[in-house]
Formats: sequence, C-alpha cells, structure tokens
Amino acid sequence: MFDVDKALRWARFDPERTLARRPDELLYLPDAGTRTGRELLFDTCVYIDTMQGRFPVKALDALKLRARLHSTVAIQELMHASGRLDPSHPGTNVIIAQIKRAIKDMPEHRIHTPDADVLGRAALLAGILCRLQGYQKDQKFRALNDCVLYLQAVKLGVTVLTANVADFDYLLQLVPAGKVLFYRPDTPAAKS
Repeated sequence: MFDVDKALRWARFDPERTLARRPDELLYLPDAGTRTGRELLFDTCVYIDTMQGRFPVKALDALKLRARLHSTVAIQELMHASGRLDPSHPGTNVIIAQIKRAIKDMPEHRIHTPDADVLGRAALLAGILCRLQGYQKDQKFRALNDCVLYLQAVKLGVTVLTANVADFDYLLQLVPAGKVLFYRPDTPAAKS
C-alpha cells in the first residue's frame, strides 16, 4: 500500500526555487571515459537514438560492461509514439516495425515494472519539478515518465542511461541518491 504521509515527508528536498542546468563538466558523459559495475536502465531516448542511428559509438563500451535493463515506462512511451503516428504516412509502418522489434528484443527477465511507491513518489516529484521549472503540457507528461524511470532506477540500485541531460540533471539535484550515465547522440555529421 502506498504511504502518502511517508512520501510527503520524503519530499522535503523541495528547494522552492527554479533549478539551473549544471555545466557538462560536472556531469559524467561516456566519451570522457567509462565506469564499470552498475546495471543500466534504458531511458526511451536510447531506443529512439538506436533506431535513428544516433546512438554514439563511443557509448557502446559502457553498454558492453553493464547489464541492460528495461522499464515498462519505455514500453509505454514507445507505444504512445506508435499511437501518435499518422497511419496514412508512408514511413509509419517502418517506424512501427522498428518499435515492435525494440520491444520484442527486451528479454522478459530484464523488464521491470515500477511499484506503487515509485509511482506515487514519482508523481509527487514530477509535480515539484513542473512547478519549479514552469513545465507546460507535453513537458508534464515527459517529466512524470522521467521521474518514474529515475526513482525506479534508485529503487533497483541501477544507473539510468539517457541523453536527456537537462531533466535528469534536475532530478539528480533534487534526489541525489540516483545515478545517471549521460551520452550525446551522434549527429549525421559526426558519423561521416
């Protein structure tokens, strides 16, 4: 059962001020070196960047050294993207096939579902983040999913792999108990 009072006590970290994105030098990026030991929980951008050929070759070393975990949050976001696609667009079937393959390639024993405690605290954390940062509409939906994924990783004791530096930097500032491994997506010019 979800303990509302305990979650509200937990939320005392609220700085009641807008957060500023910290410089990259203060955040770890895989191209600055590799770390070993922790399992990685993939943010949805990892699947999207992989499908679009933007996942950086430099970050592949980090993947070789760690177990890859998946969240039902990513499945939810990928399926949401599938539903938003225009069925009459000629590229839709190709994209849906890529999403379908990405989900089917997730080993069942490595897929994790957030529990009521994670979901409740994530909703509270997302509300704080949206208020502090002035998030609107789609940003609120994204913030909720990011908070769920982040707190799920904290509970599992694993590291989130993401290219979403801004939002996860804010989460690290609010709840520093988490671990995040950031990467920069490759651009078409970077691959040539």
